[in-house]
Amino acid sequence: MAGKNPNAPTEETVLAVKHYTDKTFSFSLTRPASFRFRSGEFIMLGLMGEKKPILRAYSIASPSWDEKLDFYSIKVQDGPLTSKLQKIKIGDKVLLGKKPVGTLVLDALLPGKRLFMFSTGTGIAPFASLIKDPDVYENFDEVILTNTCREAGELAYGKELVDSVRNDPLVGEMVGDKLKFITSTTRDDYPVKGRITTLIETGELFDLIEGEPLNPETDRVMICGSMDMTLDTKALMEKAGLQEGSNSNPADFVIEKAFVG
Repeated sequence: MAGKNPNAPTEETVLAVKHYTDKTFSFSLTRPASFRFRSGEFIMLGLMGEKKPILRAYSIASPSWDEKLDFYSIKVQDGPLTSKLQKIKIGDKVLLGKKPVGTLVLDALLPGKRLFMFSTGTGIAPFASLIKDPDVYENFDEVILTNTCREAGELAYGKELVDSVRNDPLVGEMVGDKLKFITSTTRDDYPVKGRITTLIETGELFDLIEGEPLNPETDRVMICGSMDMTLDTKALMEKAGLQEGSNSNPADFVIEKAFVG
């Protein structure tokens, strides 16, 4: 009799589900005792299809010390996975991969003073993990998280997240005033309007945080969002003199290649 595939996904139980808008929702799963990951990494996640599992890459939105695993997802009505995943309820089973990977980790960056985390939409998920990690605040004097969405309602997840981090018994005191959160929209009327690339180019971002423009000597950057946003923001980083890093060759900025949405 053939043994079980050691790399096969495990079946985890849904612990919580929250719908934010008709386009986004979050959920929590049980965490296997042997499951290890670095804050900022992603994992393959999915449901059983008619003949085989339907799996997609999902950034883990909880920190590495958490006992459960959190995720934040878009809803694609005719998507092979999210059309079904958005209907999960507490007690349901979700498939969880075995091997977390990714470049949005502290190991891929050189030491610095300011850490920028640029995100669009559900691209905020890996940063949900990182801003709850004590190592981030031990390594950087200032942490600037940005989230740009089309509609103001889509910013609710990030606002809730940042409030929970500030009040967290484990990292709240370390966070103090180190964490700054900048939100903008591209469609709805909102106090700050525009793509993150525009806010960087016009200098509005640096006015909002009362800080200096990007400096390769002191600034480190993580980028996660739609493919267009990722490529455009990467070009701005290179223009500012920052070098792209990786797990094997740490440098000034990293992008999440697996995320599109």
